[in-house]
Amino acid sequence: MGEKRAYKPRKPGGGRKKLKPEYDAVKNLKEQMESAVALYNSKMSLQAIGDELSLNPIKVRKLLITAGVYESEVAEKVQDTFEEYREVQSYKEVVLSTANSLNLSKASVTSYLPYKKGVYFPSTEKEKISVGAERQRRYRAMKRWREEPTEEHLWDVVASYSGVHFKTYSGLPFSYEVRKGRNSEYTKELWIDRRENSKSLAWSSVVLALGNIKGKVVDRPKALGDIRGVTYIYGMFYRFGLIDVPDEVKEKMGHPKNRKNRLLCTEVCGNMCRN
Repeated sequence: MGEKRAYKPRKPGGGRKKLKPEYDAVKNLKEQMESAVALYNSKMSLQAIGDELSLNPIKVRKLLITAGVYESEVAEKVQDTFEEYREVQSYKEVVLSTANSLNLSKASVTSYLPYKKGVYFPSTEKEKISVGAERQRRYRAMKRWREEPTEEHLWDVVASYSGVHFKTYSGLPFSYEVRKGRNSEYTKELWIDRRENSKSLAWSSVVLALGNIKGKVVDRPKALGDIRGVTYIYGMFYRFGLIDVPDEVKEKMGHPKNRKNRLLCTEVCGNMCRN
């Protein structure tokens, strides 16, 4: 055996860099909680607060419970029962025991408990969710699309991939983002960021290209139609698994992971047409 190498102390700040250094779950939770409390103190209903913060009323209630400003008999009973079991059981066991004791569902029990990690944000609020949460949302969106390939579910897939890096037919990297309109709702328009000046891509163009898929392997972007921005749509469809590309093109575009989850284009397009 060779000689043992001397221990080399690790440099401060070394190791793998964070994929999202701007992400701060504690800060995000605090900001949402303060916003919810301010609106609640102004006598707004849970539904109205939810509309204002783009959250459902149950999450608003949970935020207010976390802040200690929301009170009700049910909330008090759930929390008291939870604390009794918590002394001798794990978190998961306590939730189940509390649910059985009060004849509630597990989801109902957790909805009356304070947040521990953070609040669930909309999929387009990329800066407020973790990398793992982003991946889970993309997986769930793609699963819904596979099970029911409707235009709405395809949009969910496209929105969940906002900010993700793609490659064009020639191997040029790009990404896109979804922006809010004047009414604070997300518009169905994608902003492609590849050069200094972003280009817009209409959602109608994406849907039109989807209907033009003929066969599993699509040789080039123009095969999807003479559509504005089709070179970007081609890269998106390949990443989503809606199309396959020639082997020589894969060398430039890369080989997306999880090929076992790819869809057969003929099946997808057929289901879209029927819907």
